[in-house]
Amino acid sequence: MTDFAQYLDSLTTSRGTGSDLNVQVLVEWTSPKAFGHDDGPPRVLEDDPADEPWSTVLDLFSRDTDLPAVETVYQRILNKPDSHHTLQVLVDLLSSSRTNDEISSEVAELVGFDHIELVMDLLGSRRSAAKDLSRYLDSKKETLSVGIPVSLAPEDARRRVEETLKANSARPLFTGTAQAAPEVLPHVYTSWSNIGGGSILSQYGSKYMLPIGTTRHDYEDYEEVVIPPAKTVPPREYERLILVSELDELARGSFPGYTSLNRIQSIVYPTAYGSNENMLVCAPTGAGKTDVAMLTILRILDQHRSIVARGSPLRASINRDSFKIIYVAPMKALASEIVQKLGRRLKWLSIQVRELTGDMQLTKAEIAETQIIVTTPEKWDVVTRKPTGEGELASRLKLLIIDEVHLLNEERGAVIETIVARTLRQVESSQSIIRIVGLSATLPNYIDVAEFLSVSRYAGLFYFDSSFRPVPLEQHFIGVRGKPGSPQSKRNLDRVTFEKVSELVRQGHQVMVFVHARKETVNAARALKDAATAEATLDDYSCQDHPRWDIFRRNIGESQNKEMKQLFDDGFGIHHAGMLRSDRNLMERMFQERVIKVLCCTATLAWGVNLPAHAVVIKGTQLYDSGKGSFVDLSILDVLQVFGRAGRPGLESSGEGYICTTEDKLTHYLDAVASQNPIESQFQLGMVDALNAEIALGTVASVAEGVRWLGYTYLFVRMCKNPMQYGISREMLIADPALHRRRAELIELSARKLANLSMIDFNVDGNTFTIKDVGRIAAKYYIRHRSIEVFWTLFRPQMTEADILAMLSKSTEFDQIQIRESEVKELEELIRFIPCEVPGGTNTSQGKVNILLQSFISNLPIQDFALVSDTAYVAQNGGRIVRALLEIAISRKWANATTTLMGMSKAVEKRMWPYEEPLRQFRLKAEILHGLDESRTEYHPAELATWTAAELGNLIRLNEYQGRALLTAAKQFPSLELEYSLRPLGPDILKIIVTVKRAFDWSPKVHGTIEPFWLWVEDHEGKTIIQLAQILLRGSTDSLDVEFIISISADTLPPSLTVRLVSDKWLGADNELPVQLDCISMPAACQTHIRRLDVGFLPLSSIRLPALENHLSHFREFNAIQTQVFWSLMNTKLNILVAAPSSCGKSFLARIAVWKTLLKSTSPSWVLIVVPNGNAATKTISEMRFISGVMGIGLEYSTGTNVFTQPHSKLIRVITATNLLGSLNITGPTPIRSHPQVILYEDLDQMDASYELAIALTKHATERFPGRSIGLTRSLIDPTNLASWLGVEPMGLHSFLPRDREQPLTCSIQPYTIPHSGALFKALAKPVYTAIRSIHTGDSVIVFVPSRGHCQSVAQDLITQCALASCSERGFLPTSVSPIYVEDCLVRLQDATLVNFVSRGVGVFHHGIPKPDRHLVLELFAEGIVKLLIVPLEACWSLPVRAEVVVAMGTQYIQGDPSKSERRLRDYTIGDVVQMQSRAVRQDGAGHFVLFCPAEAVEMFNKLLNEDGLPLESQLLETELLERWYEERRKDGTMRSKQDGVDALSFTFLSQRMMKNPTYYGLGPDTSEAEALSRIVDGFERN
Repeated sequence: MTDFAQYLDSLTTSRGTGSDLNVQVLVEWTSPKAFGHDDGPPRVLEDDPADEPWSTVLDLFSRDTDLPAVETVYQRILNKPDSHHTLQVLVDLLSSSRTNDEISSEVAELVGFDHIELVMDLLGSRRSAAKDLSRYLDSKKETLSVGIPVSLAPEDARRRVEETLKANSARPLFTGTAQAAPEVLPHVYTSWSNIGGGSILSQYGSKYMLPIGTTRHDYEDYEEVVIPPAKTVPPREYERLILVSELDELARGSFPGYTSLNRIQSIVYPTAYGSNENMLVCAPTGAGKTDVAMLTILRILDQHRSIVARGSPLRASINRDSFKIIYVAPMKALASEIVQKLGRRLKWLSIQVRELTGDMQLTKAEIAETQIIVTTPEKWDVVTRKPTGEGELASRLKLLIIDEVHLLNEERGAVIETIVARTLRQVESSQSIIRIVGLSATLPNYIDVAEFLSVSRYAGLFYFDSSFRPVPLEQHFIGVRGKPGSPQSKRNLDRVTFEKVSELVRQGHQVMVFVHARKETVNAARALKDAATAEATLDDYSCQDHPRWDIFRRNIGESQNKEMKQLFDDGFGIHHAGMLRSDRNLMERMFQERVIKVLCCTATLAWGVNLPAHAVVIKGTQLYDSGKGSFVDLSILDVLQVFGRAGRPGLESSGEGYICTTEDKLTHYLDAVASQNPIESQFQLGMVDALNAEIALGTVASVAEGVRWLGYTYLFVRMCKNPMQYGISREMLIADPALHRRRAELIELSARKLANLSMIDFNVDGNTFTIKDVGRIAAKYYIRHRSIEVFWTLFRPQMTEADILAMLSKSTEFDQIQIRESEVKELEELIRFIPCEVPGGTNTSQGKVNILLQSFISNLPIQDFALVSDTAYVAQNGGRIVRALLEIAISRKWANATTTLMGMSKAVEKRMWPYEEPLRQFRLKAEILHGLDESRTEYHPAELATWTAAELGNLIRLNEYQGRALLTAAKQFPSLELEYSLRPLGPDILKIIVTVKRAFDWSPKVHGTIEPFWLWVEDHEGKTIIQLAQILLRGSTDSLDVEFIISISADTLPPSLTVRLVSDKWLGADNELPVQLDCISMPAACQTHIRRLDVGFLPLSSIRLPALENHLSHFREFNAIQTQVFWSLMNTKLNILVAAPSSCGKSFLARIAVWKTLLKSTSPSWVLIVVPNGNAATKTISEMRFISGVMGIGLEYSTGTNVFTQPHSKLIRVITATNLLGSLNITGPTPIRSHPQVILYEDLDQMDASYELAIALTKHATERFPGRSIGLTRSLIDPTNLASWLGVEPMGLHSFLPRDREQPLTCSIQPYTIPHSGALFKALAKPVYTAIRSIHTGDSVIVFVPSRGHCQSVAQDLITQCALASCSERGFLPTSVSPIYVEDCLVRLQDATLVNFVSRGVGVFHHGIPKPDRHLVLELFAEGIVKLLIVPLEACWSLPVRAEVVVAMGTQYIQGDPSKSERRLRDYTIGDVVQMQSRAVRQDGAGHFVLFCPAEAVEMFNKLLNEDGLPLESQLLETELLERWYEERRKDGTMRSKQDGVDALSFTFLSQRMMKNPTYYGLGPDTSEAEALSRIVDGFERN
């Protein structure tokens, strides 16, 4: 047994420590009786599953059963690296009386979430575990003090042997126990590292202890915790201060007055100025973080410099238009300070710095000329939700600086997460480089924040603890006893404040006392003065022995502030934002000169003015928040800012900061200021609204994208680090380590809430999202979803102003507004003077909101300061919410609610009610407005504008001079006149043309550059908006026409409609015009359409011309429509009109008929083909050239000269309508020397005035000659008049509807409600890409856009969407394409802007691109290398290619008027849209046409494209062409009388249509053709 004891000794002892082990003890211990007491049976360890005790220690290793649970837990804890430092805390937790649920998160923090099973086992056997761990700690203490085991109790000995055996068995040979070394980060500077013994932070960021040296003092009235200044971290070997003289010229000039950078700035300089690394800099307030931001700004400037001529100033080298920098400051006051600081230091470089906060807006010009914009998190969130305007800032962003990142822990932190996630997504999707720099106070879990900001912990993370303050700070945390808010608590607060201030003053220090209301500054100063008087220590505060005291005494005597004068003599001062600027400046100078010792001030002094003192005292931590309508805790940000004012750099070696709060808040501020608690995410509070914003922006369109988006948030970082805090169980994390499922649950939960409120469409099957109008509006106006939920139940189609105010006041944006007893009396007084009834009166917070908003509009005076603050908050948010409700009403087509809300929106903005005198909106004298109010009759400004100045002077009972001022205002009031004309386009389609005429004098000072108006057509009951348009009037605009196309049934024709015009800015600038429909005559439905018959297809041999058939061998048979038309076209001499869908083969068949006619002719004959424009002529000639050549038939393009001359051989002449008209018209009547055998009129659906007049004159000139007319057109609503005009008999008319198209073509129409703007095309990028991907099979895609200017931006947006979806930079470029081949193609491009697009499979086609590039792009498109082709509207007629998918991205464009330098919004013609649709018709496969159009146009496009066909009316009366032609014919004598004019007009299509559709041409239903034509001629004669 002795040998065994020696062997056991060798196993259980470490080297050099086991020699003293008593062998006899071990021998005794191995026997059974060693395990029990002397007087009882052996004792078994608690929770031991074994039924019998061990006989010897050998049984420990020879048993087959598992170890007891407690033993296993115990060993696993001790085997954890660095577990010894947390054992005592763990024992205390396990031994406490708190439940398992209460301590589970803290135990998890101590043990680590990586060992979650161990945590559960610990909690399951906490009593025994606590007991064993406690014994272990006791034995350790004894072992450390003596050097050998002091306790040889059987249980202790057994435990020690077991631990050592287990540790030795797990130890690698020769190396000892392997443990992971703690991570050492290169840029973490903290005095805590001097402690030794491992980390002081838990896995979750919490600290285990307060700083060393912290003391607690317990007094009768309060408890005080004093944290001493941190010891300075010694410099590292390589550290040195960087001299400003060492910097380059750019940096040196931006640090004026500096000799060197401070220690922090010198440490971060290489990273901040020498790299593009994202950065997180955690440092105390006042440590110079703003200068760190300056270094990163200078880095951007340095990267955007170009080479300039020698001797040029440095600022000339900076490319100011190539970058934007955003500085996000936590509050407006700090933003203003940053703007001044940066603007002053960068002025020498001509860098513009502007503030963008609150309701401020920047114009496009201001955005263009500004390089650095300082804003707040909420404002930047709003800005980046906009695709254009201010939102375009994000597209040029190069640097995003976020100050005070530790706000993540507060409610506003959700906004910071939103903007960072959006920026990171932008970086990923656009492959752009945006540097993110976070500045923060010291915080415990800085590694988590760095991970959130995508900061490398080894390169960009810099942490400096409080020892880096410029002046070491001793912090005092005082918890005042007594119930919060009670008189006792307030007395104790006054007492402790006086004690601390008086002690500091006795020591000769100056003190700032910070309070939280303006009037409290005076109260606090008086309280200190009274207390000092009572204790006879007032002389300590006096500064009368100061050498400059008398001078300042005289200065202060000039002030009108009584309190300031009274307090100055005793050494006290006050400072708040309500004082005059001169008084505040005087106070600041006096404190700086030490003429006063105590300055009682508000926190605005800490934010806005750099005025340090030795000590600062925060008196109380409750302040009124007007945004919440209640008292809230002072934010940690404010505390840190105030503490930052303690200590005077360069004058003192230390500072002191005191925070006096209630006892219950002591721990909160102690932990927060001392960085005890980790920064947690608050994102879940705002996740629903943030998700809605992303869906509206188009960045999130599915659950999968939402999951990816959440991966960019700080919430995701903390969920992974501290899952229990966010409701994630152990099992969930084990099953899903990346938390994909949890993130999906959060997204789906938020999406369901949005879908239930009709803010989005949530396709549960596909897990996809689509934004709806309400969601888009809520995102645009920053409206919470909970407010939408309120509106959902209260919003009605018909509402009064009182209804709207009652609904508005229930918005959750006003939930924080509370009723205070002290306000009730004033509210009751206000309610007497407001016009609308208030539900609930003054008894509810909603009633208070209603009263305050009405009081604001009514300009009622408010006395109570808190009410003034609440009113400003209610007005600011009320105007925004009313505007959102207005857009919701418009989207729902509610006419009454829209009109009322427009009035309320302007009422809030103008602070006047809709029923008040409109001229109050001008700056007229009060007596003029009073005179108008006193006049017995109400006059509209338009009426007053017709009076003379003298008459107006008499009206208002003043003189002519005052009348002239009133007349000027009346003439400048935006009055508009309305006219309308009705144009039926079919049996159930009506076009209303509204003419808006300006009837006021334009003044740039009054009207600016534009005046926006809303114009809509509503039903006769005034309930529903049928169609709506927003128009912009400019100074050069005299009138403009707005077209509305509506569906209307002739069977149930309403008696009338109403056209309503409402100004977007001016109250009272409204107009309405009734549209009577009782006299309207709608054209009858056409009965001549024929159906496509499913008959057998005729073979090519049916032509019966082998020579021609041989050259058409690639063509085997005719399709169904060609087969039906074949006989009458080929085998008769009838005039023919074929109206059929695009690309059905009608032109091909007609050309065969032309060739056949010429081939069968025995003499030189010719055929005339008339086309609408030059593009069509070029296309026709290119398509007919080969066959005509091989058949010996000539083909020429005629310019209009000698058209009707006899050719020498068989000939086809192609001519445009304009050239044909010129040949018949310009040089007078041309003699017809030869007539064509066939005249083929192509594309008659595009017939304009020139085309119609050319055909009419051709008919007149050739009426005596035999010949055949063939007309081709797309499907028409009614082709009968066209056929009759061309002399086509019923047998020759072949009219097919769009649905008769033989080629498979799907047509999808997707509506949008966003007005035509850059924002529209940004918003459409996602739906367009989704539409393409949903039907795209890998073939080609064409996207039509309104103009050339849209091509590149749309191409880039679609590439971005593709990158987001595929996570690839290839864009649309097929993977099978060789990069080398692509590079060869790119070299051939002359336009460098195309290179980026073509390299990603996207091409652009229009005539502004060099011709070789156009051909190359089409070549690559045909080869399948360019998969996506972007084409503007102008090129849709000349585009020679087709695609599987064709998308029309909008149906409106901006047309410029060079003569007036103005632009007008125009609609695509129906022909334009049909032409785009035709590009999707293919012979070799199915095509897909997707049309994005305004919501009100969906029905019209569906009818015309898919059901009825195109309308065709004469345009002769819409231009001056006909009148000019008539005048020329009268002059040259061709037309000798009016009757000749009437006879000539009878040859026009106009004469046919006037009888069929008289209302379109302004005729009555009973007007005869002769009478109608005579009226036209009479009009020409009069002119």
